Amino acid sequence: MAPTDETGQATRHPSPSGTTPPTEPPAGGSAGPGARMPRWLPRAMVLALALIAVFQLGSWAFHQLTGLLINILIAFFLALAIEPAVSWMSGRGMRRGLATFLVFLAVLIAAAGFVTLLGSMLAGQIIKMVEDFPDYLDAVINWVNGHFHTELRRVDIQEGLLRSDWLRNYVQNSATGVLDVSAQVLGGLFQLLTILLFSFYFAADGPRLRRALCSVLPPARQAEVLRAWEIAVDKTGGYLYSRGLMALISGIAHYVLLEVLEVPYAPALAVWVGLVSQFIPTIGTYLAGALPMLIAFTVNPWYALWVLIFVVVYQQFENYVLQPKLTSKTVDIHPAVAFGSVIAGTALLGAVGALIAIPAVATLQAFLGAYVRRYDVTDDPRVHGRPNRRAAPGSSTRLRKLWARRPERGRPGTEGTGDGGSS
Repeated sequence: MAPTDETGQATRHPSPSGTTPPTEPPAGGSAGPGARMPRWLPRAMVLALALIAVFQLGSWAFHQLTGLLINILIAFFLALAIEPAVSWMSGRGMRRGLATFLVFLAVLIAAAGFVTLLGSMLAGQIIKMVEDFPDYLDAVINWVNGHFHTELRRVDIQEGLLRSDWLRNYVQNSATGVLDVSAQVLGGLFQLLTILLFSFYFAADGPRLRRALCSVLPPARQAEVLRAWEIAVDKTGGYLYSRGLMALISGIAHYVLLEVLEVPYAPALAVWVGLVSQFIPTIGTYLAGALPMLIAFTVNPWYALWVLIFVVVYQQFENYVLQPKLTSKTVDIHPAVAFGSVIAGTALLGAVGALIAIPAVATLQAFLGAYVRRYDVTDDPRVHGRPNRRAAPGSSTRLRKLWARRPERGRPGTEGTGDGGSS
């Protein structure tokens, strides 16, 4: 044991050579007062602060540019949708820019015609409903007075509405919100112009864009990118054209019904039902059927019921007969997957996500299907939804086995072998 001094410290003896041995580091690994900071620590701190600053700057820029990025995404899918038509016209010798312009011009003319027809229809129906509102109000008042034995009058109701605080506040809020509505309209027009401009450039310069993207990738990656691009064009264009065909069929069917019922503005209503029911996912059918029902109700309340029945029956026909045949070669995805993709797209990007969710999921499914290896399914009854009779025998089979295991009685040579018998 080493000798110690009065303080309990181990006494140090001089080395044989007369030199002082090196001082041991302090216990616990703590540096002394004269120790220096490691050289890498300042650089690590500066690098960490720089990374935090870059992350904050990128997050701020992303939130500021979210609207622009969404517009570019919409424009990209719109360019993919018109890519087959542009490529077909370009393959016939037309310049790609001119072909893109003609396709956009046709789309804009169709959209403008639809909006004009729908606007004139709505304006006419609103004017007619305002003119006939006193008659509707009188009919409602007479019904209430006849069934509940009241003495309501239209003049009293009109005066109560005009003097109500709710109507006064509504008028004031509407007057102050005119500027906000105007700003929103101008912002929407600018957003539409931005989408059209980007989609025109994407469609017109599609080959150049693909070449620029592939020029920075190795040949193996270039093939994968081009394959993904081709799948996206096929699925998006197929989705658009199949929906357009179903919209045409739906419009014709509803036009025939509305003409038979002599509902006014039948052509515009048919176009409304066809487009809204096909291009607005999930709730498009209900939005599309509400307007014809409302206008049919102004003609005859029973006509609205007939329109409702026809909308429900046609929707079932479309879901189980028409849609599987038209989309089997374009966007053949399971209805549950389509519904889930629409919900997810709505949660991520709102209405824009709901519109592009189905073609995006169909593109991803087709692209992954090219790399997923599939095997032959075994011929097992459980795979095809049939019960396995060998694994789950029926009641008659079980009864026969129990009867075979029952002790035999009354047969020759078996007397006295039963339970409780004596020899």
